[in-house]
Amino acid sequence: MANVLYLVHRMPYPPNKGDKVRSYHLLKHLQQKHRVFLGTFIDDPEDEAHVAALQAICPDLHIERIDARWGKVASLQGLLRHEALSVAFYRRAGMHQWIQQVRAQHRLHASVVFSGAMAQFATPCLPDLPMLVDFVDVDSTKWTQYAPEHRWPMSWLYRREGARLLAYEREVAAQAVQSFFVTPNETALFQQAAPEVADRVQPISNGVDADFFCPDPALANPFGAQEWPVVFTGAMDYWPNVDGVTWFAEQMLPRLRATHPQVRFYIVGRNPTDKVRALAGPHVEVTGTVPDVRPYLQHARAVVAPLRVARGIQNKILEAMAMGQPVVTVPGCAEAIGASAAQGLVGEAEAEAQVRATLAWLNDPAAARRDGAEARNFVLSHYSWQAHLGRLDGWLEQVGAR
Repeated sequence: MANVLYLVHRMPYPPNKGDKVRSYHLLKHLQQKHRVFLGTFIDDPEDEAHVAALQAICPDLHIERIDARWGKVASLQGLLRHEALSVAFYRRAGMHQWIQQVRAQHRLHASVVFSGAMAQFATPCLPDLPMLVDFVDVDSTKWTQYAPEHRWPMSWLYRREGARLLAYEREVAAQAVQSFFVTPNETALFQQAAPEVADRVQPISNGVDADFFCPDPALANPFGAQEWPVVFTGAMDYWPNVDGVTWFAEQMLPRLRATHPQVRFYIVGRNPTDKVRALAGPHVEVTGTVPDVRPYLQHARAVVAPLRVARGIQNKILEAMAMGQPVVTVPGCAEAIGASAAQGLVGEAEAEAQVRATLAWLNDPAAARRDGAEARNFVLSHYSWQAHLGRLDGWLEQVGAR
């Protein structure tokens, strides 16, 4: 058993959105063999209600609070310091002080950093402590990708953030024993951008809790008897999700309803922005936070994930597949997961092609059930958290041997 410092940019409980699902399962995995000292942030007031539950899971816990509005103001200091704004956003003296206190009281063997921005606390405070970094995605590329979708000055700011953050990511990876990304494609993308650390970067895939996300006859149907619900799930204050549901509502929903007027689009997820709420109407339901997303997935007529500006393995897709639902998404997300249409996953780039794929399952419920069953089988075979995260154990054992 080792003493592991685990630094996470967003409180990893409850596991109710993509990054928190991964960071939560990583926490549980580390705790199987090690004592974990968890330093993290709360940036959503709703998470305050879950602090006691997280403390019960991980007693060695330190939490810093971030007011999102003041955090954005603080991040602007990055402009003066010529650094990435997302790094400045998380800079807090309290986190540094807690780490120094832990180091003074305990012998730490390794640090595990979840999200590159948290490395700013590991490297200055503990320069000699071996560090493993889970970047998850190449965040710098995401910011660069956002730029063409926005007008100046935001387009300039996003391009700047992409460039500054890539420089920071390369610096962090150079200091890490090993770095990880969620897919082989993300890994290759970073290796190309940072060839000097290419031999110390590898993928660790996401997983899904297939015991929880499992078809269950006891889950009540939340939909009207006469409607055909087409469902999207995800945090609705995340811009790629906002873009995706807007694109679907404007480009695809009218075409689906032209054939099947009973189709209704359900946007299921917490913190919908004003832009998302504006989509609500007779044919679009914006639920906001729901106590359990599983009934919406299980009883959907179709599940979609039209994420034009997202890449990598999307937990929302894995969860739908685990619930026995086939999913229509974009090529990048489908390729990352690796399932075929016969295994319940179709990736199409154009709106018309996504409409055709969705109609194929809307028009043939038997085929949807068959492909949905294959989707669940695929997830069970390929997306076990234990199998994927077990790859960390070898690196931590090497650190312990040192």
